Amino acid sequence: MTDHATSAEPTATGADATPMVLAESVSKSFGSNEVLKDISLEVKRGEVLCLVGPSGSGKSTFLRCINHLERVSSGRLSVDGQLVGYRDGGEKIYEMHPKDAAKQRRDIGMVFQRFNLFPHMTALENVMEAPVQVKGVSKAQAKARAHELLARVGLAERADYYPAHLSGGQQQRVAIARALAMDPKLMLFDEPTSALDPELVGEVLDVMKNLAASGMTMIVVTHEMGFAREVADTLVFMDGGVVVETGDPREVLANPQRERTRAFLSKVL
Repeated sequence: MTDHATSAEPTATGADATPMVLAESVSKSFGSNEVLKDISLEVKRGEVLCLVGPSGSGKSTFLRCINHLERVSSGRLSVDGQLVGYRDGGEKIYEMHPKDAAKQRRDIGMVFQRFNLFPHMTALENVMEAPVQVKGVSKAQAKARAHELLARVGLAERADYYPAHLSGGQQQRVAIARALAMDPKLMLFDEPTSALDPELVGEVLDVMKNLAASGMTMIVVTHEMGFAREVADTLVFMDGGVVVETGDPREVLANPQRERTRAFLSKVL
């Protein structure tokens, strides 16, 4: 969706040319309430896409559909060339067994508004848990990796602290380290700073900026327009379950083309 290629860059071929996320006419209804309406977009590998829009516009639902926490009602969603939660039967697609869908989900990291850390485990144990329990990684290996990841998010000295003794920003950084411990190919962030006190937002955004700079493919639902402007390759404005406007974040934020985008941005910028 972006136009960052220069003549100096090699042309993407084979696996590299496969979008990391491809949504094709994705719709989602809860009963008679259509929350997503015919969403089509793609995210290339290594790209950062920010989803912005008012509450109830379908952003978080779309994020949850990407890793099959919500089933799509129609359309197709692929991650790295594979349908998520479904197998292709040609004319029709069939839902996978939950165990198979869970296996796919291992490759997709997700960080929520709420940190959802295990309160009875230290920061280190929280980060170690999934690799040991889900992937069968040895405890020694998982511990070494957890220390490495906690250092990466600036919490090396907090490894033995329980969540109750960490600030909200520190808990969210542990949650990011925990998601990274599964070595995901894609990271999804659902308003990761909205539950934080304003002075703690920056420390989480800094970790996310570093993650983006390292080449991680990321989709971020956020209200942090400065972050979107600085870090995103593509900005998507959603409202009422549809994509209203999409483009380079600096261009969209400075010169929105749609009246609905202008009205929204006038309230948040």
